[in-house]
Amino acid sequence: MVNAQQYYAQVEECAAFLGRKWRTAPEWGIILGTGMGLLAGQMEEEGSLPYEELPHYPRATSPSHRGHLSWGLLSGRRALLCQGRLHAYEGYSLRQVTFPVRVMAALGIKKLILTNAAGGLNPLFRAGELMLIRDHINFLGDSPLTGENIDAWGPRFPDLSRVYDRHLMQVAEEVGLQKGLVLRQGVYVAVKGPHLETPAETRFLRLMGADAVGMSTVPEAICAVHAGLQVLGVSVLSNLNLPDAMAPTSLEEIVATVARAEPQLVQLILGILEQAAT
Repeated sequence: MVNAQQYYAQVEECAAFLGRKWRTAPEWGIILGTGMGLLAGQMEEEGSLPYEELPHYPRATSPSHRGHLSWGLLSGRRALLCQGRLHAYEGYSLRQVTFPVRVMAALGIKKLILTNAAGGLNPLFRAGELMLIRDHINFLGDSPLTGENIDAWGPRFPDLSRVYDRHLMQVAEEVGLQKGLVLRQGVYVAVKGPHLETPAETRFLRLMGADAVGMSTVPEAICAVHAGLQVLGVSVLSNLNLPDAMAPTSLEEIVATVARAEPQLVQLILGILEQAAT
């Protein structure tokens, strides 16, 4: 277990390593969720490395998370793209889970798009739809900010009243209207997993006010706000969890639903990059 000073040094070393790979620094960071990879094909790639070749960068061990970092142009904007994320259920601490966000912040990135596959809890939603994350509930029982605060990165007690940037959400809504995308809005709740939820847990999460449930995103969002980044969160609703009519599901089914919905997600992100102000 590294202390705060060691963690800071590891982040800086990884950022310095990456900073030597390009002449112009990326403006945007993007983290892709379960089963997602189409966006990488849209990038005018300038470089790409597996996580294992980056100093101190944790490996992605979850199925359907490739574990590659790419950089280049997306819709004319310079972006750093994480193909695959890290999760607490893999055995990582939340500091390790949010290592990519810390590196992005150290590189000067100011805007971060977080994507995920999530189970729908709102009965009005449908599998395959996209949901803008309006707010979140941290049900992980931990925070990436636990432990000694690194004042150079952010305040000890960051305000989370507006985690998800209102302007970026407005741009996303406009892009959705232009492209005819079904774009829901809702509250995302993060649980540790890796098991899926029971009917009783699903009912409880819905009563808490959650519209979708997943095992990621919230630690990264907290870390990003602490570092002063603008955050946009988008969930692909991979299945619908109805506690009184729960149907068994599997990773394969979730990935298949994400694959069908992913072209819409790609349209949305490319449109946001194109239309959002620098």
